[in-house]
Amino acid sequence: MNILEALLAAQGGGAVQQLGRQFGLGDEQVTSALSALVPALASGFAKNATASGGLDSLVGALAGGRHASYLDDLGALARPETAADGNGILGHVLGSKDVSRQVAAQAAMTSGVGADVLKKMLPVVAAMMMGALAKNAGAPGGAASAGLPGGLGAALGGGPAAGGGLLDMLAPMLDRDRDGSVVDDVAGMLGRFLGGR
Repeated sequence: MNILEALLAAQGGGAVQQLGRQFGLGDEQVTSALSALVPALASGFAKNATASGGLDSLVGALAGGRHASYLDDLGALARPETAADGNGILGHVLGSKDVSRQVAAQAAMTSGVGADVLKKMLPVVAAMMMGALAKNAGAPGGAASAGLPGGLGAALGGGPAAGGGLLDMLAPMLDRDRDGSVVDDVAGMLGRFLGGR
């Protein structure tokens, strides 16, 4: 299951309904918003994970936090501390508020949901993604596979990804041209968001 599917399926679709109530959207609008936001965030997660020490840092953050609770307790999604945690995650994943705003603006064009709403959703979605990764890391073989350089290389380098690795959840979101390699796609996506920076 890729990370978008994990979010859409969380609590039998309850997470989608919670986001709808929270941000005044219908289920289809939430699905469209997630479909637009998750690939951009997935590219940031993948870029961070492939940086020196990045995967160890991600696994450590997943082990040390209570991120899985974001998908287990849907009421947590509306709490201010969830948005605060999400903003911290966005700082690591995207690097700046400018990039976050660009992600929201780009997602608004493809999803039909307003950029202002998407900007408010972005930290909550980032927290949910950490929740999905944490649950995957806690699954049998999840954390072990995530720590294997071979699995990481396969997930990002073009070979068949090792089952259960953290980046296996992200890879389907990143291989936009379906050439089996996400490296070119991550570079292209981040290039669009970072522009001339």
